[in-house]
Amino acid sequence: MQKILKGMRVVEGSAFVAAPSGGMTLAQLGADVIRFDQLGGGIDYKRWPLSDTGKSLYWNSLNKGKRSIAVDFRNKEGRELVQRLIAEPGEDNGLFVTNFPAKGFLSDEILRAKRNDLIYVNLTGDRKGGSAVDYTVNSRIGLPYLTGEGEKPINNPFPVWDVLAGQQIAVALLAAERHRSKFSEGQFVKIALADVAMATMGHLGYIAEAQLADEGRKAIGNHIFGTFGHDFALKDGCRVMIVGISQKQWNAIVTVTQTENEILSLEEELDLDFSNEGDRFSARKKLCEIFAPWFAKKRFADAKKSLDEAGVCWGRYQKVEELVRNDPECSVENPMFSIVNQPGVGEYLTPSQAMQFSSFEHHPPEPAPLLGEHTDEILSEILRLDSLEIAKLHDNKIVAGPEVS
Repeated sequence: MQKILKGMRVVEGSAFVAAPSGGMTLAQLGADVIRFDQLGGGIDYKRWPLSDTGKSLYWNSLNKGKRSIAVDFRNKEGRELVQRLIAEPGEDNGLFVTNFPAKGFLSDEILRAKRNDLIYVNLTGDRKGGSAVDYTVNSRIGLPYLTGEGEKPINNPFPVWDVLAGQQIAVALLAAERHRSKFSEGQFVKIALADVAMATMGHLGYIAEAQLADEGRKAIGNHIFGTFGHDFALKDGCRVMIVGISQKQWNAIVTVTQTENEILSLEEELDLDFSNEGDRFSARKKLCEIFAPWFAKKRFADAKKSLDEAGVCWGRYQKVEELVRNDPECSVENPMFSIVNQPGVGEYLTPSQAMQFSSFEHHPPEPAPLLGEHTDEILSEILRLDSLEIAKLHDNKIVAGPEVS
């Protein structure tokens, strides 16, 4: 992490992926991100995958570098503590991100009455405030019908819209904070998960294509739409992905496979020009037939050497376990990673953020907090409660400290 946002304080109320990942991005850039949770944890506190001690690796991974206060916000006094924290005075405070409904004690009207220049970023499922998650959004926009081959929809295991929405949350907060620093004006920023997906589909041309093309796009398996790219099996059972988007990439594939004459013959046969990537896509199946024998004769080590020397754009297929076990880029050789001791879980490889700022020192990522780990220091240092007031809150079960493992 690099502390370019040091001094900024963000309050987070969240669950699942999008909002926690937005807060995590800010925390890894040095902001003091304080998440408030219900006593005992929220609905995602024990979500899979779990460690062998029963702790959620999911929750701990998405909340690294944050501080935690455990508050019973079903209780009026607990809700008031959360409101005070959100509306705390100071130019670097008054920043709130959440995917909880903006109503009740978290309504913009109530919170803005406590701090008029509040920056409030609220993520909803759809633009009308309805419920939606990544899988329901993805099914709606059509991409599962473009995954795999045939007519059966195939879900993607990666929650792409959640992750993009998390980044939108971070960008929205920073944009609104810049505006406030110039004009002393707060903002209520609404982001809908479904709108993040819809906008992206438009940005990438899918919507225009569906309106203007004569025929809808079909699922094409492991080919790359509009250009050449496919996977190939090697002699020892390994598989590699080869990509020829640019002319240089395409020439490298033809050169390394020594198929120049066959490629020229195919161009003449089909009356195509493979300097045009669209023509490469049109002939994708026949091109695969030409290239496949070269790969079938090679073991991985030999193929790697040849592909690298020729400048081919390629990648090896590997399972996540292989990535973690064998790939130096997913290790402490990559300065983005460190071995972090996560309380209650143990030591494991942990990334910081991918952005690298030249003027800021790199620091290892910090572990996620224990639930309620910082309750007392937040009540004391930020809300300025004395020890007797804090003790009374504990006695009345309005707040809680960290769990005892």
